Amino acid sequence: MRVAGMRRARIACVLLAGLGFVPAAWGADSHGAGDHGGSDHGAAPAAPIEPLPVAPRPVPVELVRTLQLLQDRIAQGSAQAHQGQRAFLSLAESRMLGLDPETWADPVSVHAAVTFGLGGGGPGLLRHLVASGKVPEAERPVVFGALAYLEGREKEARALLVKIDPLVVPVSLGAQLALAQSALVVRDDPTQSIRLLDLARLLAPGTLVEEGALRREIFVLAQANDLAKFETLAVQYLRRFRHSVYAGNFRQRFAAALTRLDFAGDDVRFARLQAMLDEIEIEGRRELYLLLARAALDQGKTTTAVFSAERGVTLAEPGSPEAVRARLYRAAALLVGEGRFDESVETLRMTDRTVLDSADRDLLDAALSTAREIRAGPPAPIPVQADPTGPRVLPVAPSIARAQDAIGRIDEIMRRSER
Repeated sequence: MRVAGMRRARIACVLLAGLGFVPAAWGADSHGAGDHGGSDHGAAPAAPIEPLPVAPRPVPVELVRTLQLLQDRIAQGSAQAHQGQRAFLSLAESRMLGLDPETWADPVSVHAAVTFGLGGGGPGLLRHLVASGKVPEAERPVVFGALAYLEGREKEARALLVKIDPLVVPVSLGAQLALAQSALVVRDDPTQSIRLLDLARLLAPGTLVEEGALRREIFVLAQANDLAKFETLAVQYLRRFRHSVYAGNFRQRFAAALTRLDFAGDDVRFARLQAMLDEIEIEGRRELYLLLARAALDQGKTTTAVFSAERGVTLAEPGSPEAVRARLYRAAALLVGEGRFDESVETLRMTDRTVLDSADRDLLDAALSTAREIRAGPPAPIPVQADPTGPRVLPVAPSIARAQDAIGRIDEIMRRSER
């Protein structure tokens, strides 16, 4: 039993030594066990295992990595990280501008600088690289192309950047490069833009790059009316990035895009819409239905507005601001519905405007004004008095009279010139 215990102790020591952890006390115990066992008496202690050498990374690489970690927190919803990003970008750029010019003779540092520029750092650092004259010949297309892109010189950027394969550069740069390339080709080749956004997402999963690529791709798919992939990616975004700092803006654009999509008939469209939104949590689903109802009202799509508002009512707590908004949107859409006028007007009149924002208060006022006009009916026609003594003479507006006088003078001038 004692031999078995010592054997287990030796095995534990070997395993911990393989992990780089060799407590001194364990080494002494192991040596003592050898004395008692007799077989290891006088054996020298095992030499400590040295950790594998790790080459230090250049300063630009370290700074870009820190920026990416900060941005990953932004994708997860950290408002603090979002607020700190601008200060860090300024600090990192200042630090890199102060580096020895020879730093930029290293392709690794050049790639980090381009990643920094495309990742939110802007063109300042890349201008510095170009001015240094140290950029290796092989790296000039990506540097000059990225600088043209950041400065808005789209034609030049397209000529330089689109030719570069994102898979032959470091992964972090490749993801940013694919994102930029997709923006450069989206107008002329939406299909290629979608492929590049797919690639950006695959190269940088879980990052702000993926979050941004996913947002962009969803709206490119909406324009291409690719409903199947649109639905798949929309659900993916709403599940994985619903807390992103940019998710609020996404939901507003998403609701507007939904009202423009062609889902065939209303029954099919609403069933697919409901199935898609049922995939997300109640709070997010309720907010999207309200945004969709409001967007549909703005576009005059009352059927969609009623459907979305009614779904919003079922998901909102009675008496909550969300419930008030949902009932307002439903009533505004039903004003012109057959047999629903009085019900809608009563709902509008009972709406608590103190819980509405300014845009919804304007909507409430416009709906009430419309209701008054509908109730009043069309204005009575102006009677036309017949002249029993001759044909009726219509009054001539002063502007028409002046135009007729000018034409008459021109005709007289032309007649004189023909004589």
